[in-house]
Parts: sequence; structure tokens; C-alpha cells
Amino acid sequence: MRKILLSLLIALLPLTFLATQTHAQSMTIADTVLKMPLAEDVSMDEAVESMMLRANALNFKMVAHLPLYKELESMGVEAKRIEIFQFCDARIANEMIKENIDFSAYLPCRITLIEDQEGQAWLTTLDLNKVIEMADLPPNLMEHAVKVRDTIEEIMTAGATGDL
Repeated sequence: MRKILLSLLIALLPLTFLATQTHAQSMTIADTVLKMPLAEDVSMDEAVESMMLRANALNFKMVAHLPLYKELESMGVEAKRIEIFQFCDARIANEMIKENIDFSAYLPCRITLIEDQEGQAWLTTLDLNKVIEMADLPPNLMEHAVKVRDTIEEIMTAGATGDL
């Protein structure tokens, strides 16, 4: 249980930093997040299956999965569905970290499947456009950053639409 909670805290650190930084610039946390609702005819299980298939097709490895709602239920806490999926292309991650160790705080890329209080299912992730804008990357790494952004968005879109 400690390992799961530690993983969750580590996963949230980049967002905490962004929240602090963006507040000073009159942005809200919502400004740093990309959200996609699941289509009405797509179940959460179908969304997960679609994301897994798309990630595999795009050579992005799922390196971690945290079914947070199950952990909460085991502690007697009533919770709607919350699952965190972490994806990575190890080669790109390595190149980014070689350029600047600070990129390690954004690894791996996370997509959260979450059901809101009204029962609407969403996929959320860090808006990589915000990170890319302030990264000041050399051209070869900018190409990689854009590829990662596009891949994560494609995985999310597949999940949100149930596209296999």
C-alpha cells in the first residue's frame, strides 16, 4: 500500500509544481490539463482496451498501471473509478534526460481514466503543449517532444472514441 501511495505522490509532483508556477502567472490548474470525455457509447473498459491497443501499435510501452479506486475501496473509502496509466518510449526519455535532468520529473507520460461526480468518464493528461512551449529544446529534441505529445493525444483519442 505504501508503494502505491508513494507512486501516486511521485506522479502528482509535476502537477503540483505546475500549479505553483501557473498560479503566479494567473493560470489555473485546468489550464495545464488536456481532458477528453469518453463518447456516450464507449465504456470505461472499452476505453482502456482501445488505449492499450493504440499504445502498442505506436510502440509506447505501458510501464505502470495504478487502479487507485480499487486501493481506495480496499481501505473502505467509497470512490468512483480512477485509474492512472503510465506510458513511455524509453529511447526518447533517455535523450530528453541527457539534455536536461529536469525532464525526468515529467516521466513517464500519464493518462488518467476518471469518472466525475455526474458519472461522466474522462481521460486526462498533462498538456504537453505547455511544457514544450517553455522547454527551449534543440530541433532534434523538439521533434521528439512533439512526437510524444502527438502519441499521447492519439492514445487518448483512441480511448475516448473506443477506436480499436
